[in-house]
Amino acid sequence: VLQSSNSLKASYEDWLLTYGLSVSPFHIRWQTAVLNRQFYNWGRWKPRFLYLWFSIGMVFGIVAMFGSVILLGKTLMQTLTQMLTEAPKAQNDRMLQVVVRAQLFAFVPLDFLLCFVLLSCPHQQVPGVNLPVSQLTYFFSAILISGVIHEVGHGVAAIREQVRFNGFGIFIFIVYPGAFVDLFTTHLQLISPVQQLRIFCAGVWHNFVLGVASFIVLLLLPAILFPFYYTGVGALVTEVAEDSPANGPRGLFVGDLVTNLQDCPVYSVEDWNSCLEDISEKSQVGYCISAATLQQLSFPARVYRRLDGTVECCSNNSLTDICFSYSTNLDSHLYACLPARKVIEASKVCRTNMDCQKDSVPSFCVTPSLENQTRLIRVKHPPHIDMLYVGHPMHLQYTVSLSSFVPRQNFLSIDLPVVIETFCKYLISLSGALAVINAVPCFALDGQWILNSFLEATLSSLIVEKQSRELVGFLILLVGSTLLAANVALGLWMVTAR
Repeated sequence: VLQSSNSLKASYEDWLLTYGLSVSPFHIRWQTAVLNRQFYNWGRWKPRFLYLWFSIGMVFGIVAMFGSVILLGKTLMQTLTQMLTEAPKAQNDRMLQVVVRAQLFAFVPLDFLLCFVLLSCPHQQVPGVNLPVSQLTYFFSAILISGVIHEVGHGVAAIREQVRFNGFGIFIFIVYPGAFVDLFTTHLQLISPVQQLRIFCAGVWHNFVLGVASFIVLLLLPAILFPFYYTGVGALVTEVAEDSPANGPRGLFVGDLVTNLQDCPVYSVEDWNSCLEDISEKSQVGYCISAATLQQLSFPARVYRRLDGTVECCSNNSLTDICFSYSTNLDSHLYACLPARKVIEASKVCRTNMDCQKDSVPSFCVTPSLENQTRLIRVKHPPHIDMLYVGHPMHLQYTVSLSSFVPRQNFLSIDLPVVIETFCKYLISLSGALAVINAVPCFALDGQWILNSFLEATLSSLIVEKQSRELVGFLILLVGSTLLAANVALGLWMVTAR
């Protein structure tokens, strides 16, 4: 039995070796030489152009190395400040709000993929913590593509500098995909530090280019899709969550085109978000109603205060009536229980009674008396009847998915522009993060090799002894590694704590 087991194990290992597979706990790795010819074709294509291309990448990588240290330093200080203050800063003020990936360089044993969150942000997306299941495909696809482009950069640059290329591979660490290239280390050590820099910086340079290209596609998407989709007419509903307050017979449906929120026009998804934020930050608007109509629609009801201090005057548990407050010349606080739709339809919004004076007809500005942070919002989506939403504006924002692109033909998918938009955003975020993090002078990241080659190229004449240069590099790497580790630890702690 033991001999049979050993024979089976040997056959299994031979099979893995034949197909370039390597399997270990939490880690599957596949390497092939099939693409070597293609890599050599890329590395020998237009040598002068590639020399200029990777020289620009070298400059970018060096600048990114220093810039990443400054960015991580500011990020760490901001995170510590945020932890020590009661009110966190606004989301737009955070220095770095991206999910980041760092991986070991090609000729270091590439045995893991580090995926983490920098900075504390309740909206950060981390698989297994708060990344929606529907976004997993975008997330992992963007990680894989960013990793492949990163390693293609290293491989092509190495061939350009006459370093032998052994193969290309893909791996999965736990659930995170990545890529790597296998280079001949002896050749790499024999070339000059400047040549090494071109190779080491190629990965972060290609990730930066990928991020910029994705941003350009995102920016030009309306023009690219213009023959099939038009924009600037509203926000098209693509999905309404089952638990959404907008879900119902008088709510929103897939394919509806939202054109207004209250008196705020909506021409795109950005307008939808900004209108909801504006409505959330400002006090509830009122609606003009004539004195005669007010007297006709209102009916007596008991007035009482809620726990938060606001007033309720509708006690009949009606789903159509809302308590409104208004003022007259004699009384400053009056309340009336009115049918919401009849009050709002064909009425203009107002802030005071002065906004409602017209044609000498006595009118009042009646304002819904709702709980704090709750708003009554009129959503226009013609040709359907207006939706009246009562609740927190952010609940409406988070449970309704929209697109700025409206199909010109019925057979065109309403989801395609959203898929392209979302994927471009993930590429920008993850590829950009990979460029920033890999440039950090940290042990086992590209930044380690960028720093070592940079010191050899610049300090060899000032610090003659190689051991002294290595000591300087070690101290810088120690600082960079500590800085990165502190950001990761605090970022993960803040995310999981919230």
